[in-house]
Amino acid sequence: MRTETPWGPWDPPPPDEAARLFAPLCVPWWIAGGYAVELAVGHAFRDHADVDVLLLRRDQLAAQRLLAGWEWWAADPPGTLRPWLPGEILPPHVHDIWCRPGRAEPWRVQLMLDDTEDGDWLFRRDPRVRLPVDRLGGVFEGGVPYLRPEVQLLYKAGSPRPKDEQDFAEALPVLDADQRAWLTGAIALAEGAGHPWAARLRARPAG
Repeated sequence: MRTETPWGPWDPPPPDEAARLFAPLCVPWWIAGGYAVELAVGHAFRDHADVDVLLLRRDQLAAQRLLAGWEWWAADPPGTLRPWLPGEILPPHVHDIWCRPGRAEPWRVQLMLDDTEDGDWLFRRDPRVRLPVDRLGGVFEGGVPYLRPEVQLLYKAGSPRPKDEQDFAEALPVLDADQRAWLTGAIALAEGAGHPWAARLRARPAG
């Protein structure tokens, strides 16, 4: 879905096209955002203004090399964009990078950087929430790696918009007992035990 922004239009590729772009990357990566929820659910259910690809912060330059010749703009500080220079290690507060093939082209991909410690992924809003990196993702048909829905929904739980509520409602029936338990605990820790999603997760029967 093509959309306009103050920094130019977005025209994101579908997940399978984005996956082909990142397939040569020899480090972990995952389709994230609303598309990740759709991949977990198994069908499309809403429009998307962008496509997110999650990377571990330690691997940021591998992605830059893969997209050599593209423009990369870091959200630094958030709400603004500035060029991400070749070979630059972005500071820890930078998590989002907009990418396009050239100045006259629409934005195509948003990279998201997350931190790790001792083999665990750390939730950026509360590093007490962590998960082994090898448990972050699943793989869709055709080999498309995607961020597991319980992790993606944790990001969306902070200040849920209507589209986030829709993603949660669509994903809830496909979460197994372990996924629901992890997400319930993570939301309680990071957002508070009274979060409305936590109650709905506890109420949803297994299977």
